[in-house]
Amino acid sequence: MCAMAEELHVEEFVHLVDLSHDRVLIAWGGFAFRRPEGGRWRIADDEELPALVGRRTSIGSGAEPFGPATVQVLAGGSVVAEASTADRTWVWLTGLQPDTEYRYRVVVDGREWAAGERRDWVPSGRGGYDLAAAGRSYDLRFRTWPDPEAETPPVRFVAIGDFGVGIRSDSESSRRQRRVAEVLDRLVEAHDVRFVVSLGDNIYRGEQGQVDEEGGGEDDEWYSSFFQPYRYAIARVPVFPAIGNHDTADTESSDDRRQMEDNFHVHERFRDEAGRASVGPGLFYRLRYGRDLELVCLDTSHDGEDPAVHRYFQAADHSEFLRASFAGPHRRWVVPFSHHPVYCAGPSHTNDEEMRRDLLPYFDAAGVRLVLAGHEHNFQVSEMDGRTYVISGAGGQLREGVPGDFTGAGTTAWAAQAHLVLVEIDGAEARLTPIAALLPDGTPHAMTALDPHDQLVEPPFVVRADPA
Repeated sequence: MCAMAEELHVEEFVHLVDLSHDRVLIAWGGFAFRRPEGGRWRIADDEELPALVGRRTSIGSGAEPFGPATVQVLAGGSVVAEASTADRTWVWLTGLQPDTEYRYRVVVDGREWAAGERRDWVPSGRGGYDLAAAGRSYDLRFRTWPDPEAETPPVRFVAIGDFGVGIRSDSESSRRQRRVAEVLDRLVEAHDVRFVVSLGDNIYRGEQGQVDEEGGGEDDEWYSSFFQPYRYAIARVPVFPAIGNHDTADTESSDDRRQMEDNFHVHERFRDEAGRASVGPGLFYRLRYGRDLELVCLDTSHDGEDPAVHRYFQAADHSEFLRASFAGPHRRWVVPFSHHPVYCAGPSHTNDEEMRRDLLPYFDAAGVRLVLAGHEHNFQVSEMDGRTYVISGAGGQLREGVPGDFTGAGTTAWAAQAHLVLVEIDGAEARLTPIAALLPDGTPHAMTALDPHDQLVEPPFVVRADPA
């Protein structure tokens, strides 16, 4: 009997990993797919790659090279920065000007990488989804951040949590992640969003047809939950990750932190500047956008390394980093973000007493007015002691039950819809707008919420900083 013919395709990707006022980190990779004659495309498992394409990995800081590569950054048609490598799939490019728009290209083995129309995971005429030409190509451009000593101009960024359910299966959870991903794509393309903060649970252990059982330990699982749904957005703006309980062994049977560190290039991004980060084990770092805005990533997962502490933020080295990060001189906006929330009305999670005890003194010292988190799979706004706490934990997962402790959590608004949060900071005012989907004309559709008495609450939610 003749063996069934099989087709092989490697879909190329570009990833703008990190960005500041004067440098950018660009990466590239490719995911292998196989299709039997007359069948549908299936992404190759990592274990299949050596036999199919002679590789072990697809993308990330540890991926083998696809060939000698050069990345060029262009302004006005002229090359202003260039870096080459023959032994990895990423490069830093330096010497850029603050608050300036650039274009870039990646050339591998003399050929422009990921050029032309791309194949995406799109609706199939036979029902469900399949890999096919999607009528889109990359728009490889970015804008550097303002000088860290200059006044922070008005800025927009997105916060999104608990999204990593995957988009390959024909399921409602996949459709939720798709809808929210379309919102992010539109915000980056047309609404000047400058970066994204992930609030954790970047990838879940999936069911059949979604990610593999361990949920996050291999590149092929990340295709469905991160690289494909946010494909065009992450080629233009960086994503700054927080660690969730599903990204570690807290909830699942394996600790996928190493794979997350690889795909987000954690060590290349956060270990080269003294005082900027405290990494490994644990993930704590600071982001400074201009003079007046700083975000601080907190790792709220369990510490499996040090038997003397329960959570990473309680470890001595991380505690010292936190003390220094939240000490003066104060910036107008210091915004902590993490996976677990300090205050939560439920329905599945409650206030976090360890975070209240150990982290609130840092927030008090820095005059923090806004805190972002995920974990509970809904949207919540809490007001406690002059501070606003926002939960955005429904980027793909969703929990529709009604919270049970509005009073204890200081809840002023909540909603059970999949969404992301658009954060706009302009001077002393921050405006937060949850967005669940796009209208037919492509306009982002703001999501309303309810107060504890079931009265409608309209966005945006406004937070004001102390006078500078």
